[in-house]
Amino acid sequence: MLVHSLRAYFIRRGDHAEPVRYEVDRIRNGRSFATRRVVARQAIGAILNLEASFQRVEASAALQPVRAPAVDGPANLEETSWSTQFARRFVPESADVGAGRTGAGRTVAWMRVTDDLDGSTAQLLHRCWLAYLSDDLATDAVLRAHPRRAAIEDDEERFSASLDHTIWFHRPLRADEWHVHDVTCHAFVGGRGLTIGYVFAADGTHVATFAQELLVRDPSLR
Repeated sequence: MLVHSLRAYFIRRGDHAEPVRYEVDRIRNGRSFATRRVVARQAIGAILNLEASFQRVEASAALQPVRAPAVDGPANLEETSWSTQFARRFVPESADVGAGRTGAGRTVAWMRVTDDLDGSTAQLLHRCWLAYLSDDLATDAVLRAHPRRAAIEDDEERFSASLDHTIWFHRPLRADEWHVHDVTCHAFVGGRGLTIGYVFAADGTHVATFAQELLVRDPSLR
């Protein structure tokens, strides 16, 4: 079975220097679907709670009503990743990326894993990597939509954190190939910004959709 959806709640900030203990509950094993619940713990207690659903590969008709943004490829765009493990190249805000999205703060970027995955055909690994990458652009979309964008983007005391993250995998993918991520902000209330993102392969195939709510605290309101 392959994971087709997952939802995670980020409970506390983790410590990258400390081991993480994952406690997995086998909620259900069915003929077509299986469900797991995972709690990630460190010394301070639970830092993340996640539920995931898995499905046996099943033949069916396919539909793709959502189209990829009309943007140039990543070859001539600036590299902006903060990690050596993946590449990220933003499409300029001034670029005409086409209509067809609701929300504000639209953020579009090409992303791919730079680790050597050539020898891996395991969809689980590629979907884990895509879940990791999909956590990156939501903050940018919320900040671009924020009423005090100019001030809050430059404020070093700004605080932001992921609250919860959901991702649905639609089709097989390779995380080490370029995908375009298209993210918009749909609400901002109580310091919480809700974003919706679509992930497309280079040929325009819609491979995943995600939703993330994150906290952005304006230092001027403290």
